[in-house]
Amino acid sequence: MLDDKEILEGCKNNDRKAQELLYNKYASLFLGVLCRYSKNRAEAEDILQEAFVKIFRHIDQFRGDSSLYTWMRRVVVNTAIRHFQNNADFQFNIPLDENIEVKEKKEDIVEFAAEDIVKVLQKLPPGFRAIFNLHAIEGYKHKEIATMLNISENTSRSQYIRAKKYLQNIFYKNSDISDLVYMIIF
Repeated sequence: MLDDKEILEGCKNNDRKAQELLYNKYASLFLGVLCRYSKNRAEAEDILQEAFVKIFRHIDQFRGDSSLYTWMRRVVVNTAIRHFQNNADFQFNIPLDENIEVKEKKEDIVEFAAEDIVKVLQKLPPGFRAIFNLHAIEGYKHKEIATMLNISENTSRSQYIRAKKYLQNIFYKNSDISDLVYMIIF
């Protein structure tokens, strides 16, 4: 079995076997990431294919400043962001029930499948979903998100809050999942 360094060298030389090894090693991990950004699995799979095309096309730009996984993950996330920016559904001004208050709830977390979280996140409109994922899950600062999405830092902050309110509205209407997911997201 080849390690990442050997696979990387093979990919830089357009070795199809090395590309297949790289894809097989990381595709399922990145598909999980993309499911959080996408409205469904089929869309996530499409973005995954696009991301791997970019990875293979630009792999010679990998300088080794970080791990190969970290570099590839950034390509995957950026591909998802570009996908949604080019989609007419990607917007930031979606009407919400502004009377939903953001609550701070500190209860024990009930165990449930990660796919339950993904299903809830997939209910977010694309703009909210992107900002929520970038900030709450990926750990980007609002300033970084603003640069990535070509929006203001304040827009990133406000949309993150609106995404949380949107999710709370989903929970409010769907009380059977609220106790399961609330602490994970808030």
